[in-house]
Amino acid sequence: MILTLAVVNGYQEVVSQKVFSFWGHLRVQHFEPSKVTIAEELPINKNDTVVAYLKSNPNVKTVQSFGTRYALLKKKNNANLDGVLVKGVERDYDFSSIDDFLKTGHWISFPDSGYSPEINISSYTAKQLEVEPGDTLVLFFIQPNSTTPRSRLLRVSGLFKTGIEEYDRSYAMADLRMIQRLNNWAPEQIGGYEIFLHDYEKMDSISEQIYQELPPLWNSRTMKEIYPNIFDWLNIMNMNKAVVLIIMTIVAIINLVTCLIILVLERTRMIGVLKALGMPNGAIRRIFLYHASIITLTGIVLGLVLGLGLCWLQLTTGFFTLNEDAYYMSVAPIKIVWWQVGAVAGGTMLVCFLTLIIPTLIIHMIKPVKAIQFR
Repeated sequence: MILTLAVVNGYQEVVSQKVFSFWGHLRVQHFEPSKVTIAEELPINKNDTVVAYLKSNPNVKTVQSFGTRYALLKKKNNANLDGVLVKGVERDYDFSSIDDFLKTGHWISFPDSGYSPEINISSYTAKQLEVEPGDTLVLFFIQPNSTTPRSRLLRVSGLFKTGIEEYDRSYAMADLRMIQRLNNWAPEQIGGYEIFLHDYEKMDSISEQIYQELPPLWNSRTMKEIYPNIFDWLNIMNMNKAVVLIIMTIVAIINLVTCLIILVLERTRMIGVLKALGMPNGAIRRIFLYHASIITLTGIVLGLVLGLGLCWLQLTTGFFTLNEDAYYMSVAPIKIVWWQVGAVAGGTMLVCFLTLIIPTLIIHMIKPVKAIQFR
């Protein structure tokens, strides 16, 4: 039970944090209900009043501007092409939240004037295009109402890998100023704001609060709304967790009941002698409950030691690995929630103790004369 809870908690947190780290917990941008997730957005003007309001909220950690533009990537002297949505960010972008995703090279640098000549692409995209950090890519940007695309030469400064296929196949990172030029935006125009919260579990309520304060035609959405398939999958894991715990509880109850019935049957003669000497049924039941409780407590202690020991071993060594393409991570994650550990121990003890009362009812049906003759 402890391992089940620790692995599911860890898995849900790691996947959630990967989703949040790249795009934040909330996204504020122009209201466009008909557009898909991977699509260029309509611009909005930077609004200092909105930013000040967002930063004044104690639940908000950071607020960052972004803008996107779809592009085709190609390496010089190579026929391979790949399409990505280039996410433009500003100099104050908090790369520390995604440092774990950087595999080789470095994040893009920002010059004082113009825009950065660098780009970060995923390891998947790099493999498709056969490029490495330091290589130059040609980016083609399709222009509305034009048959001639714009092109830019950018140097690959680093490769990232989130482990989430939707990100690694679809996104690259560059300077927001380049996106503004390609989109013919003014310097104060951006695609939107991504907002990081201190507690991601408050996403829904904070999004509702923010929406009430936004200008007309602006919208606030949570990552759950933008990527519902990922979070629906994580929620299904809660059901799987409950099913596993219920099965384990049933198995434990059956084992304990069987164990105590055997104890009672093996001591039938002793029960008969004690009854013949005048000991009441309640006192005899307490004897068996006492010994059964010792067995239960021993099992709980051993279970705690073994469960927490395996969790600690996985945390320190990562000996149990996963297929990252299928599970979004290469090592099975562990997150120990101590109140859950206490609930497992206490709940197991309570359920087992109540269950142990059932076999002891056999004591009432044992006749002293027949029990003494029992072989």
